[in-house]
Amino acid sequence: MRTILTLATLVSLAAPAFADQTAGTILAYDRLANVIVLTDKTHWLLNDSTLVPADLQAGDKISITFTSDGENGIGKVSELTKQ
Repeated sequence: MRTILTLATLVSLAAPAFADQTAGTILAYDRLANVIVLTDKTHWLLNDSTLVPADLQAGDKISITFTSDGENGIGKVSELTKQ
């Protein structure tokens, strides 16, 4: 019984990563730095493996999938789709 309680406690204390989504309109896109800035002034860092449409530009509406790391902030963008 103690083993089960110990295991349950350890699992509940682990800080899991959660996938989240957001959407917005691009204000600026820096292809060299892999950074997108939305019109709400949020900055999004893209993974090197994130597929980005070749014609992506300011004014485009996009949907972003990213990994939230609980209280540690936001990780890089894992998926980007143009709407």
